This record gives sequence, structure tokens and C-alpha cells, in this order.
Amino acid sequence: MTRKAISQRLRTIDIVNASMRRRNAAEKRFQIYGKLAIAAAMLFLIFMFGNIIYKGHTAFVQAFVALDISFDAQVLGLGDRRDKKSLASADYAALVKAALRQQFPDVTKRKAKRKLYKLVSSGASYQLADMVKNNPDLIGTQARVWVPADDEIDMLLKGYIDRKLPESERRLSDQQISWVETLEAKELIETRFNFNFFTHGDSRDAELAGILAALSGSFLTLLVTLTLAFPIAVATAIYLEEFAPKNKWTDIIEVNINNLAAVPSIVFGLLGLALFINWFQFPRSAPLVGGLVLTLMTLPTIIISSRAALKTVPNAIRQAALGIGASKVQMIRHHVLPLALPGMLTGTIIGMAQALGETAPLLMIGMVAFIVDVPTSIVDPSTVLPVQIFLWADSPERAFVEKTSGAIMVLLAFLIAMNAMAVAVRKKLERRW
Repeated sequence: MTRKAISQRLRTIDIVNASMRRRNAAEKRFQIYGKLAIAAAMLFLIFMFGNIIYKGHTAFVQAFVALDISFDAQVLGLGDRRDKKSLASADYAALVKAALRQQFPDVTKRKAKRKLYKLVSSGASYQLADMVKNNPDLIGTQARVWVPADDEIDMLLKGYIDRKLPESERRLSDQQISWVETLEAKELIETRFNFNFFTHGDSRDAELAGILAALSGSFLTLLVTLTLAFPIAVATAIYLEEFAPKNKWTDIIEVNINNLAAVPSIVFGLLGLALFINWFQFPRSAPLVGGLVLTLMTLPTIIISSRAALKTVPNAIRQAALGIGASKVQMIRHHVLPLALPGMLTGTIIGMAQALGETAPLLMIGMVAFIVDVPTSIVDPSTVLPVQIFLWADSPERAFVEKTSGAIMVLLAFLIAMNAMAVAVRKKLERRW
């Protein structure tokens, strides 16, 4: 080899090495950028969850006041009557007021009494009413009852109201704070786990508001969605993948299914408003209509995932089934569908999780109503958890801020559980070929 050829070869090697160094450096930079992006995403996620938990963890506890209630028939306005109608219409608020006056006998002026009565929630009288209706023998006796405190007192005990601020800069007066401190000294006021948050419906009073009605509405709405969307989507996927001829019409159907998966959800709400409510005259603000709207919205997602699951089944399975004399329907039912079912279920669960978090289409069909009673059927007026969060977020009271964050925590818990279920189902049932 000549000196010139050797020199040329060395220059070529140097060029290749320089190029390799540049490519390796670019690859390392790309990896660093990817790691930084993941770290930034994780930081934002931690910040978001931390902020929600910080604001919402207090929603799971509630301040309660102990009152020595004297179930006096005269104070209740019952006299000698004990029938259900009389018990239902009795003046239970008078019992609460009498117990507070007994606790603070020095409060005699009318204005001071009104402030004193605001220490406890208006729901205290309903609690006493339920107690007497369930056990009429309480009349004529005395018992210590823990009743929910007013939301402002609740905020004070949780530290959201600064006691050191001037009276003009807070909603509670110095006198009310002194009463609370007296109750604290006597251990007659404390924070307990807020069962009302999970057992009550919505309320204008923040201390009484709960998510049970919204949870029931979400469950009924998703039940309608799952009942309709899963069989329709699976049947559509099987037809398109196993039976439909490959021509321009099936190409148009496939394109439209893919396009529907990207349509904004509020469009489905407008469709549901026009079709199910204005045309078919279905009841507004009902899980039936909400489920129908969410069915239309989740169908493309489930169809696409179901078709993808069918494609993963090897053709050898189909050919073997047909080879031993099975019909095409038998081949699909007994061989292809069981193998594709894990992927179908995974797509269905993800679609249901998407439906659980939807708000815009349900706002369009009237599921933004103020619902106190827990719905028991798919035609009862109801709301859903995301809409309940939307309503509470628009409330000016400070106590609804923690309710909003607490409801978000519950919703996120359900979404995480559903996605974890999808992963578990896929890992449990999938087969590798």
C-alpha cells in the first residue's frame, strides 16, 4: 500500500471517528433532554398532587360540637302527641338553641344569641329529628349529642381563619372566637372523621355537603355506558376485522371511527341535547341520557382497541379452527374472541375511565343541577362527580375549596384504580406468541 493510500485511509478513519463522536454526543444530549423532560413532568405532577392533597385532606375531617340536649316535649311543641306527622314537624331547632343557651347562660341579648346559634350547623336540627323519629322514647330524656359545627367554625379549627387578625378582617367576631375557646377548654368541640362527606348529597351549607349523590350518579351513568358501549363496540370490531370486505365503504367507516375518537367531547353533548332530549324527550339530567351521550363518546375508543386486540391473534389460530371443520362464527366465538378479550377489556376500562372524568358533554344535557337526594334509578335527576367538582369550585365559601379538592382526590383515586385494573387485566390474561 502506497504512502498516499495510507494517508487517505487515515483521513477517512479520522472523519468516521469524528462523525461517531458527534453522533454519540448528540445521542447523549438527546438522552439528557429526555431525562430532563421526564423529571420536569414528574415535578409538575408531584406539585399538582401535592397542592390538591394539601387543600383537600381537611375535607375528610369535620368540627363537631357536644350539646347536652333535653328532649323536652313542650320545647318541641308536641304536647302529648307522638304520631309520625307530629314528630316530623316538631321544632328541633329549639332544642339546639336551648342547649346553647344552657351552655352560655350569660348570653341574653338578641344579637348575641343569633351569633351564638351560628356556632352549630343548621343540620343539627335534622340530626336530632332523625334520632327522635328512629327512637321516640328519647322524648323526655337528656343526652349528649355531637352535632356538626358551622363551616366558619370548622375553618377556624382547621387554621384557615387567623384568630390574631383584627375583628374587621375576619367573618367571626371576637365573641364567637371566645365561645369556641371556651368549648375547647371544656373539650366540647373537636374535629372528627367526616362521614357526612361520603354519606350525604350536595348542600348549600358546606359542612353538610357530600359526594354520595354524585358518586351514585356516576355509577348509574357508567353502568348505562358500559351496558351499551361494550357489546356494540365489540360487535363492530368483529364485523370490521373478520367479516367486512375491504372496499371504499369500509375504508370510509374506518376513517370516520378514527375521526370520531378525536372529536371534542362537547360536540357529543350537543348531539345528546338535540337527539335524546329535544327529539326523543328523554328526562333531562338523568343517568340514562348521560350514559347514552358517553356511549357515543367512548364507542370509537373501544372499537379501535378491540380491533387492535383482534389483529394480535395469529392467523394460524383461525386457520387451525377452520381446518378442523369449525364455521367462521364458531372460530371467532370459541378461539379468536377469548384470545382478544384481554385487550378488549383493557380498552373498555380505559374508555370508562375517560367517561368517568368527562364534564362538558354532561353539562350540555343538564346534569349540572343541584341534587340533594341520592338517585336510585337511571331516570332520576342526578349529577356526576366531575360536575359536582365544577359546581363546588364556583362556590365563594372557603369551606367549599377543601370540598372541591377532596372530591378531586376521590375522583383521581377512582381513575387510578381503573387504570391499574386495566394493567392488571392485561398482565393476567394476555398471551405472548
